[in-house]
Amino acid sequence: MTGQRSDARRNYQRILAVAEAGVAAHGAEASQEQIARAAGVGSATVRRHFPTRRALLEAVFQKRIEGLCERAHRLSATEDGRTALLEWLHALIRYAVSARGFAHILSYEPPIEDLSPHSCGNRIAAAGTPLLQRAIRDKAVAPHVTFHDLLTLAVGIALATEHHKDPETQADRLFRLAVEGLSPEHGISEVSGNPARRSAPRWTPHSAPS
Repeated sequence: MTGQRSDARRNYQRILAVAEAGVAAHGAEASQEQIARAAGVGSATVRRHFPTRRALLEAVFQKRIEGLCERAHRLSATEDGRTALLEWLHALIRYAVSARGFAHILSYEPPIEDLSPHSCGNRIAAAGTPLLQRAIRDKAVAPHVTFHDLLTLAVGIALATEHHKDPETQADRLFRLAVEGLSPEHGISEVSGNPARRSAPRWTPHSAPS
């Protein structure tokens, strides 16, 4: 039994290493069959360790997910709730732009209740939601904004810039546009008929960790 467990661990690590290279090269569409051949195992062995494509992608991006969760925790101690939220959301977008397939794994998970609490989307939501709630309490973000709104924005920007010649710069530009709005001096008063709201302080994104 001990030998079998050792073989299983070695297979898992070999499959994961090959999968990381495959996803880096081909994104979320990396072939599980090709991964199996490159790892020197059968397709059944790959599926025994990773029953679904999502399970495989979650394993590949586990360290990035942990990094984002840790960053959210650190930012929760900053004084400005709006800045903390935007810094973290910017880091999420930077991660999604720099790692092929990461935006796809986030887009796989709509906001439904029966997902595992350990799933990629739920772990990201658990980390980022307190930052959003704090920004709402500080009246720095509109109360109707949901974390799923922010996740959809991040995924949309990452996917839209995936094939751009300079995806990181274009993603930063789109994120800044989303934060500032199309007409930051006027808000949406001309569209909605509501009185113009006082614009929020400008925010300049800092570099996300590598």
